Amino acid sequence: MDGRKNVIITGASRGIGHTTAKLFLSRGWHVLTCSRDDVPPECGRIPNWTTHIPTDLGDADSVARFIEQAKTVLGEAPLHALVNNAGMSPKTPYKERLGCLNGDLDAWRQVFEVNFYSALKISRGFAAALHRGSGAVVNVTSIAGHSVHPFAGSAYSISKAALSALTRELAHEFAALNVRVNAVAPGEIETDMVQPEYESLIPRIPMERMGAPEDVARAIYYLASEDAGYITGTELWVTGGQHLY
Repeated sequence: MDGRKNVIITGASRGIGHTTAKLFLSRGWHVLTCSRDDVPPECGRIPNWTTHIPTDLGDADSVARFIEQAKTVLGEAPLHALVNNAGMSPKTPYKERLGCLNGDLDAWRQVFEVNFYSALKISRGFAAALHRGSGAVVNVTSIAGHSVHPFAGSAYSISKAALSALTRELAHEFAALNVRVNAVAPGEIETDMVQPEYESLIPRIPMERMGAPEDVARAIYYLASEDAGYITGTELWVTGGQHLY
């Protein structure tokens, strides 16, 4: 690898993760990504997009393989940023919100594997490389992790609350490695995860619009950059003010 900075981004085939990968690419970083799906073919032609490794973050063996393959790509190079973005929010076939009483427990376990445990495993797996880079971890949590959300299911919301707590604990422990750990908590962002019924939430947003994936990507980039060099253990709201209520 050359002297460019290196970032790993999970869940990068669409939405916030894909937009974040493109932003880091535009700033000259080498980008290593994973997701259940492949990235769009046009992204494979971008020279700085070093590696994409299809990975099922809900499967322990697949996560372990991703960590080893990405380590092979990095070699002894430093890792300057890790973005734990991947997430899932299952619905019923009728798009009914899954609560604590009507959600299948196996589905809960799958949600926690993807939304929480993969972030823990990957952060631990790249601790040494992040130490070499005096790097930063950015976890993507959610406004739903802090209050009951009308559409996001309970398993998703609670897993994101757990990821917020993990951010705090990792920040405490990784400080000894000179690695910062922060989170961004998006509100209603226009991605494939957002359905038409989310339009009803716009009156709750002081800025009177949904956010764009670019809004979140820029916040992630800031927390990964040297501009946030004395910030750790922080969760940055990217909600247009929705979290105020």
